[in-house]
Amino acid sequence: MKKSRKVMVNQLQVGNFVRLPVSWKDHPFLFSSFKLKQQAQIELIRKLGIEHVFVDIDKSETDPLTPEVASSKPQPKVDTDLASLTEEMQKSKIEKIDQLKKMRRDLQKTQQEFDRSIAKMRNLINKLRSRPLNAIEDGKELIHDISNQLLNADNLVLHLMDEAKNDDGIYYHSLNVSILSMIMAKELGWERNEIELVGLGALFHDTGKLKVPAQLMRKKTPLTPPEINFMKQHPIMGAELLKLADTFPEQAQSIVLNHHEYLDGSGYPKGLKKDSLSKLDQLVTAINLYDTLCHPEGRNKAKTPYAALGFIYKNYKEKLNQEVVGKLIKMLGIYPPGSIVELSSGQFAMVMAVNLDKILLPRIMVYDNLVPKEQAPIVDLEDEKLTIVKCIPPAALPEKVMQYLNPRERVSYFFGANGKK
Repeated sequence: MKKSRKVMVNQLQVGNFVRLPVSWKDHPFLFSSFKLKQQAQIELIRKLGIEHVFVDIDKSETDPLTPEVASSKPQPKVDTDLASLTEEMQKSKIEKIDQLKKMRRDLQKTQQEFDRSIAKMRNLINKLRSRPLNAIEDGKELIHDISNQLLNADNLVLHLMDEAKNDDGIYYHSLNVSILSMIMAKELGWERNEIELVGLGALFHDTGKLKVPAQLMRKKTPLTPPEINFMKQHPIMGAELLKLADTFPEQAQSIVLNHHEYLDGSGYPKGLKKDSLSKLDQLVTAINLYDTLCHPEGRNKAKTPYAALGFIYKNYKEKLNQEVVGKLIKMLGIYPPGSIVELSSGQFAMVMAVNLDKILLPRIMVYDNLVPKEQAPIVDLEDEKLTIVKCIPPAALPEKVMQYLNPRERVSYFFGANGKK
């Protein structure tokens, strides 16, 4: 049996997953592909003047009627006022389009803030070798600005940003760890001073890698034992580099030195245990691991955000602060931004943003092959009465869906406004 079948409109039944063969702008439905929930929808399709539609059998709850049954079976009566329903749906669709435009504007503003922060990050890292004091002051200013935005934001939304370029890894990773650490500190109820300290330490946590030869950082084959031992010294090298500026706070310095130390003593460079690690150290260690799994260096394959959280939860119970891990999972949601999901409607979508007050109802971009990619619906699950059935690996997507949703190989986050009116 074919997955998709062309059928006459009079063969449709409630429960069929249909694809309309008309332009998105020429019908009142929000999507061009959807599951029929009521007889009135079938009547609306009939009134579009089309003779046939396509039915996805795999996504349907029931098969379409056979031509013989359809021709002999009287059409069910529809009590709904179709004219009023069409008008209501058209109005709702226009509102959704306007809301979508606003969401895209808000997302663009968030992306611009993120890009500015990346530019500042690149500038201060370049200054670090020659003018460390200036670099530290620039870093403090950047963290202070981010802190102001973060603490003044109501109804915080975590957005998916454009992915890093190959040569920008250290800037994206450092900023990502800093942003997530500061949001986490806020969610944990920490004071502003602690939020800024954890942000500053996270921002500079990998500066020791500036002293690692570029060919070693870019090496694609497995590192040799001596190379591994050398790489494990980067926290010490980073702390020494930052000591050139006496204005770098001691608690932030501790983060740079200890961001690879684990509670059970299995970390590096010193094998410290829980009692020797501050709560700031423990927080950044967890965030750094998560982001490294999503943003690996050249030798490793990136995990999806969903897989990275699951991996940490399963394998790091004795190594990481479990309050931090639990809060990280709760903060990012079961399906973090960047996750590819299948919806209760049978459609594929990518999670674009998570409202920290409603983590089970993220904002998603839905695949619909009849809607231009640049106009792809970005909707709130809550508004559309949709649910997520499961998370799926991007590699499992059909090629045309992969190109449309364009899942990120490397995931970066920034926070912004709700995006609603």
